[in-house]
Amino acid sequence: MNLYLRYFDRETLVYTVDEAIDFLSAIEEIGMNPVLENDIRDYAASDVFYPKRYKIRPRVYFIIIKTEAATMQDFKEKKAVHPTLANGGRDRSASPAIVKLNEVKYGWYEGVIDFKRVLLVPGTGKFQYRDTHFVARVKAESGIDCYNRIVEHLQERVDERSQFPSAKGKNFKFYYLGQAK
Repeated sequence: MNLYLRYFDRETLVYTVDEAIDFLSAIEEIGMNPVLENDIRDYAASDVFYPKRYKIRPRVYFIIIKTEAATMQDFKEKKAVHPTLANGGRDRSASPAIVKLNEVKYGWYEGVIDFKRVLLVPGTGKFQYRDTHFVARVKAESGIDCYNRIVEHLQERVDERSQFPSAKGKNFKFYYLGQAK
């Protein structure tokens, strides 16, 4: 995995983390230190492919992008920015959580949702958002179907201003309990 680095008009494509650190150390304004060096090494070793930017001072950053490009020309032509598959196509696989959410498996599900519920405060007559934890067991075809049934049920029973989280987020969990009869 190669790294593309840019700071204003200074840019380079390097093949190792040490080369990246040498490039950044040569730029006095960046102020390379052990903490920054360790963070860059962690980013290069991780499975994360999105670009990373580091703040130097207000509104001033440098960026690092992981790439498979062998030359600067390849990178500029947007070749091999993301890892490619053996068949030449790009890796567009969904995350395991989304795959699990959409997996069709008819049966009983237990869905757990944490949402912001609008409630009337009796003493003041004003409304406020309250974090609400809700658990339900439903018959569904998939995790997303379970989510939709729970949200549909809640929308009929709570204030319309209540806010529901995304099914893909950390505030919704579901468990497959078994086949429905």
